[in-house]
Amino acid sequence: MKSKFTFMKLAALPLLSCLLLVGGYATAAAPQGPAPDFALKTSSGENTRLSEHRGEVVMINFWASWCAPCRQEMPLLEELYNQYQPLGFTILGVNVEQDSSKALAMLEDIPVSFPTLLDTQSTVSKLYDVVAMPTSILIDRDGNMRYLHHGYKPGYEEQYQQQVRELIRE
Repeated sequence: MKSKFTFMKLAALPLLSCLLLVGGYATAAAPQGPAPDFALKTSSGENTRLSEHRGEVVMINFWASWCAPCRQEMPLLEELYNQYQPLGFTILGVNVEQDSSKALAMLEDIPVSFPTLLDTQSTVSKLYDVVAMPTSILIDRDGNMRYLHHGYKPGYEEQYQQQVRELIRE
């Protein structure tokens, strides 16, 4: 599903994400098709590929340190990860900033145990047409994109939980 904002560059994301969230644009959609594979370095320097998680339900969460809703959402994602990880669920937190030191500093303040990947060249963000922060994509065990969320507001974690449960049961 292409957004009307795909022409905007990632550099415009702070303003755009504020506009989207204030305007109530934060939505969940049902994307279709296989999730494009990618490889990125983790915050600890290891390489991780999306395809290595085939057979698991995966949430890719695109975030940035300057994004207030991302900061608010991060601890809730950690709870979701801890609750469902034993059932075959993982989160790949993809930081979109060129300067990864800002992401690492945020992770000092808000530590998470799920893998954090660094997309310093915006290759994966562009691959997934990320136009708002945060953006989350839920992928089923077969590697198909099933849910797309733009933005975050308190209460969205209930929808995440419902969708994760649904995909785990399949």
